Amino acid sequence: MVPEPVKRTVAKAVIPAAGLGTRFLPATKAMPKEMLPIVDKPAIQYVVEEAVAAGLHDVLIITGRNKGNLSNHFDGVPELELTLERKGDEERLERVHEASELAEVHFLRQGQPLGLGHAVGRARMHVGDESFAVLLGDDLIDVRDPLLDRMIEVHDSRQATVVALMEVPPEAVHLYGCAATAATDEADVVRITGLVEKPAPEEAPSNLAVIGRYVLRPEIFGVIDRLEPGRGGEYQLTDALNVLASGGGEAPVFGVIFRGRRYDTGDRADWIKANLLLGVDHEELGPELRSWVIDFADRLRADDAARRAGRD
Repeated sequence: MVPEPVKRTVAKAVIPAAGLGTRFLPATKAMPKEMLPIVDKPAIQYVVEEAVAAGLHDVLIITGRNKGNLSNHFDGVPELELTLERKGDEERLERVHEASELAEVHFLRQGQPLGLGHAVGRARMHVGDESFAVLLGDDLIDVRDPLLDRMIEVHDSRQATVVALMEVPPEAVHLYGCAATAATDEADVVRITGLVEKPAPEEAPSNLAVIGRYVLRPEIFGVIDRLEPGRGGEYQLTDALNVLASGGGEAPVFGVIFRGRRYDTGDRADWIKANLLLGVDHEELGPELRSWVIDFADRLRADDAARRAGRD
């Protein structure tokens, strides 16, 4: 007898986007970091598209001050659309429509920048007594390596909170939340027994870092309510998840180990890399960019060889 498929229980996505983007100043002085372009779309659109691809068509974006461009991007623009329509520019008109027709997008102000845990807590009235996904706007997951679908599958089969994990070099573990884990009967799934926010390399329980995808049960809100301020005086989502992982909730916490392509667009160098990596695979721009990158790499190699020869 074929078992019945597990009914999906996650329908809503929350995208915290209230950060100040200080690492990108002065570019983010007047523009939200989530609106910085990756090839030809702002970073936030890739994240919303990822949620929609996983079947989450109800999206709440948590914003802060000076984030009006985010809501503008997902609105219709009648004057621009009319201009493109009159010009018969159907291709660009379709691109403009994409953002406003992607999903049912809602916006909520965080009020004060009190940390990721606080931002997630603000979503309570929207998501209600349901599990929901959280997608951080700084992390882009390549569409060719879907992650969220797998996380929702694990959440539904195990009825537990699920966190995305990725192996990182030991010297980089201090940049992330880090997980202590135990193996399960699935190669890509571990049980999380503890979480440490940005540990020193010698204190890290593993090299499995938390990346910006979560599938959370509604019990997270009660835990956030009881949190004390953590690192930086902020309410850390990692601290709330650690309470659940340590047995302080109704269900355990599992991690899905992601081995696909991820782009950290909150870092300037990685943002540039993301533009190149996605650009060379772009249907329209790819051929030209690939040729240019190859020529540029040859020039760099020649320059490096000349410098080494000069030092010798």
